[in-house]
Amino acid sequence: MKKRIGFLSFGHYQPVPGSQARTARDALIQSIELAEAAEELGIDGAYVRVHHFARQLASPFPLLAAMGARTSRIELGTAVIDMRYENPLYMAEEAAAADLISGERLQLGVSRGSPETALRGSESFGYVPADGETDADLARSHTELFRAAIAGAHVAHANPQMTGSAGTLAIEPRSATLGDRIWWGSGTRATAVWAAEQGMNLQSSTLLTEDTGVPFDELQAEQIALYRSAWASAGHTREPRVSISRSVIPITSDLDRRYFGSGAAGESSDQVGYLDGGLARFGRSYTGEPDVIAAQLAADAAVQAADTVLLTVPNQLGVEYNAHLLATIAEHVAPAFGWSPNFASATA
Repeated sequence: MKKRIGFLSFGHYQPVPGSQARTARDALIQSIELAEAAEELGIDGAYVRVHHFARQLASPFPLLAAMGARTSRIELGTAVIDMRYENPLYMAEEAAAADLISGERLQLGVSRGSPETALRGSESFGYVPADGETDADLARSHTELFRAAIAGAHVAHANPQMTGSAGTLAIEPRSATLGDRIWWGSGTRATAVWAAEQGMNLQSSTLLTEDTGVPFDELQAEQIALYRSAWASAGHTREPRVSISRSVIPITSDLDRRYFGSGAAGESSDQVGYLDGGLARFGRSYTGEPDVIAAQLAADAAVQAADTVLLTVPNQLGVEYNAHLLATIAEHVAPAFGWSPNFASATA
C-alpha cells in the first residue's frame, strides 16, 4: 500500500496579532501558495476544510480550481464538504469543472459535517429536512443525487423546442473518473461501514463520535478494518482509499518552541468529551522532537492502516512557516511510517 501525506487547512483568517492570514483574501491566496510549496516538497495532497458562517474557508471549488491551475501533480481535496448546505446539481457542475481544470486530481470529502456556528445554518441556504428526516438523512440524499449527477445520470427533462426531442439530460461538464474520488467523512464505525457499502472512499479525522474505552488509534484502526471488510463484502471492484488526520508539530527551531514548545502536554493523550449531544473520543496531538514523533506515528495503529495521512496545519502562521513545518515532517517524520516523496503525476 502506497503511503501518502497531505496538508489539511481550515483556512482561518482574523485580524489579530501574529496572524499572517488577516483577511479572506489572505486565507485563499495563501492556500494556493501552500499547495505550490507542498508540491515542490513532494507532498501528495493539499486539502481544505469547509465551514459556513465563520471566518474560514467556505466555498471550495473556486479555490480548488485555482490550486489546480497553479500546480501539476498534487492531489487537491476537501475534508469535508457539509452536504446539508449543497445544491447537488450545481455542485456536480462545479466539481466537474474544477476537476477538469486540475487534470482530474480532485479528492472530494463529503459528509453530514460537524456542528456549525449557525443554528440550523443549512436552512438559511434553503435546505430543510423533510418531515421525519434528520440532518444526516438530508446530507445523504444530497450526496446520492450529487454522485448520480457526476456519474452521468439524466436528471432533467429536455425542452423539445430547443432539443427537438422529449428526452432527458445529464449535467455538463462531466469528468469521467470523478466518481471514484468521492470520500465520506465518517465519525463512527457504523457510518464507515455504510460508506463502504455505498462505494465511497473513507475519511476519518482526529475524533470519533463514540468511545469504547480503547485508545483512539486502536478505535480508528477498528473502524478502518470494518470499512475494508464491508467494502469486500459489497463486491466493489476497485481498491478503496482511506485517509486519517493527525496534528503533527515537530519542534526543531526557536520559532517552533515559541509557538508550540509549551502547553502541549495537555494534548499528548486522547481526550474524551461530549460533542453534538454524544460522547466522543479525540485523538492526541504529536508535538516534540522529530525522532520521537516519528516513532510514535510509526506505532499508531490507524496511521499504519490508512493509505493517506492528512496533517492539520496552523494556516494563520503563513505560507513560509507552514512550508517549513511540512518540510520537516517530510524529511524527518513521515519516512518512519513508510512515506516517500512524490514527484510523479497524481493518480486517481
